[in-house]
Amino acid sequence: MPAKLIPYTFLRRGESEMRGRAAALLAEIQTRRSCRFFSDEAVPRDLIEALIAIAHSAPSGANRKPWRFVAVNDPNLKHEIRLAAEAEERESYSHRMPPEWLEALEPLGTNAEKPFLDVCPWLVVVFRIDWEEIEGQRVSNYYPAESTGIAAGMFLMACHQVGLATLTHTPSPMKFLREILGRPINEKPYLLIPVGYPARDCVVPDIPKKPLSEALQWNR
Repeated sequence: MPAKLIPYTFLRRGESEMRGRAAALLAEIQTRRSCRFFSDEAVPRDLIEALIAIAHSAPSGANRKPWRFVAVNDPNLKHEIRLAAEAEERESYSHRMPPEWLEALEPLGTNAEKPFLDVCPWLVVVFRIDWEEIEGQRVSNYYPAESTGIAAGMFLMACHQVGLATLTHTPSPMKFLREILGRPINEKPYLLIPVGYPARDCVVPDIPKKPLSEALQWNR
């Protein structure tokens, strides 16, 4: 049965204001970097909840919201996650990654050691929900990967907008996250996102970004 229709509350802005807002947002978001050196300074739980609420407003296939955000700040759980992530990363760096992948990672200076997983005040683990049990029936969700990706992107943007640093961490395979956090079989780990303030001595690689001209094509 179709849902009841209600008016769309939309604020129409003038073109000059839209361009100004777009320019300001672009300038701000271009300062976002992946952070691997975090401060242990506390971040309020209600702020993390508000940021996840923003992510939860993301569009999704058939409005199923096929994601789960698990926010972790318990030191013991964070350390358990670190140990499991580093074990997988050691295997990846030593045996799983092909030479060209290791070469691509070299400018970033990354390795199997992930101390930020202990230091960072919050680890937000995003799970993708491919199916759910509804009234005793297994029901597939629509476009779960695409939908979860949009929600994760909105979370990253929201964190940066309020002044928090993030990292998209993907130790592979990530099955250990489901086991450590006690999530059901239908939830698949999608991203591990440390969230917090950068350390005072935080540094990031000085590497060029791919120019927009290589990512944008106009068809007229």
